[in-house]
Amino acid sequence: MNNQLTANTRSDHEPVSGLRPKGTTRPTSRHSNDVSSTSTRPAAWRRALPLLWLLPFVVVFGLFQLAPMLWVLLNSFQAGGDWSLANFRDIIDSPFYRQSFGNSIDLAVWSSLLGLLIALAGTAALRQVPGRIQDAVVAFTTMASNFSGVPLAFAFIVLLGMNGAVTLLLRDAGLIDNFNLYSRSGLIILYTYFQIPLAILLLYPAFDGIQKDWREAAALLGARPWQYGLRVVLPVLTPALLGTFIILLANALGAYASTFALMTSNYNLVTIQISALVAGDIFLEPQLAAALSLLLMLLLVLVTAVNQWVIGRSRYE
Repeated sequence: MNNQLTANTRSDHEPVSGLRPKGTTRPTSRHSNDVSSTSTRPAAWRRALPLLWLLPFVVVFGLFQLAPMLWVLLNSFQAGGDWSLANFRDIIDSPFYRQSFGNSIDLAVWSSLLGLLIALAGTAALRQVPGRIQDAVVAFTTMASNFSGVPLAFAFIVLLGMNGAVTLLLRDAGLIDNFNLYSRSGLIILYTYFQIPLAILLLYPAFDGIQKDWREAAALLGARPWQYGLRVVLPVLTPALLGTFIILLANALGAYASTFALMTSNYNLVTIQISALVAGDIFLEPQLAAALSLLLMLLLVLVTAVNQWVIGRSRYE
């Protein structure tokens, strides 16, 4: 009897196995905490590993993109050791520098328009040939887009110079009389040449958005080929055309090596004047060169902003 009462009393005071009083928690050992924290460390390292791979790119981008832009921004407002707008005042008041901007914009606009039109026709024709020919032409275009600078200028001198092979043939045939490569028309031809491959590479993927059955549907509705191209194809390609034109414009505005190799300093362009001010051929004025560079960058930013605004309106309309 006494043994039974003792057993009942012990069962009343001891918790049943697997049950705990309310408000208590299971005790944890220090060893289990160390194991859990150690198991989470490799996951954190794995998440940080891609950032380590990006570190070389960030360093290169900072040294060759952000640092030069910061130098240009700061030095463009320096004149005689003080903060000033004198550099921009000199550029605006100088007919020589205004002419350099006019010549650069003139060459960029005409070469971009001609290159875009030729590339549009070439890309449309390229889409009509078999796939193997397309791949071969795209590979050749990729190689041709990298052919620029001094080699391109030398090739044009050999072919279209005063005594170039093509110039002599066309002159003997009576097709040209007084063509001069070292002039505005010659530079437009040179610029257009290196604009065409870049424009083809940029427009080629845009034609994937044109379905093949659209032409048949337009023909069934009575549309003529020019109506199909004007009302169906052109609206689809408009964003790509505008974006390509802006890239070509920036490419032409920033061109330097080919123009300098062909014309040296005989043609007034912004890039040539920036190089002359930095190199100190006549006088060394890096602050004035920085101001010219900043104005050129602002011009490109303005053109890009207008392009994005036009593309945004075309999408919503």
